[in-house]
Amino acid sequence: MIKFDCMKNIIHFSVSKEGKFYIASAINFAIITQARTLDDLAKNIQEAVEVHFHGENIKELGFSPKPSILANIELPAHV
Repeated sequence: MIKFDCMKNIIHFSVSKEGKFYIASAINFAIITQARTLDDLAKNIQEAVEVHFHGENIKELGFSPKPSILANIELPAHV
């Protein structure tokens, strides 16, 4: 019998642009951050995740030891 590991491997963010800022909001957690550039936003997301889970045993929360961050960016279509 094959046993599958059901740990979560991804912390998912939705990213949108509002005015001069990119806003990132975690889908299943109370994590939100912003930045003027996508490079800065990526750094801010990583920092916000570290701060949010600081002192937590993420394995007890169902995560693998080193989860990834996935950010989906919503861009306006100019059609």
